[in-house]
Amino acid sequence: MPSVLFVCTGNRYRSPLAAAVFTKCLEKTEDKVEWKVGSAGTWTELGLPADRRAIRDAKSLGLDLRSHRSRQVDAGLLSRCNLVLVMETGQKEALQVEFPQEREKIHLLSEVVAGHSYDFLDSFDDIEGPSQDDARELSNLILDGFTNICELAKRPEYPQTE
Repeated sequence: MPSVLFVCTGNRYRSPLAAAVFTKCLEKTEDKVEWKVGSAGTWTELGLPADRRAIRDAKSLGLDLRSHRSRQVDAGLLSRCNLVLVMETGQKEALQVEFPQEREKIHLLSEVVAGHSYDFLDSFDDIEGPSQDDARELSNLILDGFTNICELAKRPEYPQTE
């Protein structure tokens, strides 16, 4: 069973939204393969709800993040995933250093989707925080790269999880 893990910092906006968009895309395919799709954070507390802005922005995209709870990336979680997609270069580098045995399956989302590296930055530091534009941009990124993400997660060098 192919599996994809989306990773951001706090697991309260970007990665849960990306996972929800990807899951919605999977529901529209005729591919009957079962997938595991999840999200996690590199620097978060366990069990926090999605940020209220994430819930609002997800709703505008026809998604529901009200039941989401944050979780921290760890070795066990990474070992159970075929593909790990991070939002920022620093996250990729940190995970590859901390978990060298999982190095080959950790990719920057923009590399997989657009073919070149750029960070999908966390706008929580902005005065107004993330906006619906951020949600639409992330959604479009996942939609544009959906096929590439699926193909990469199913590659033979990434053993499928049971």
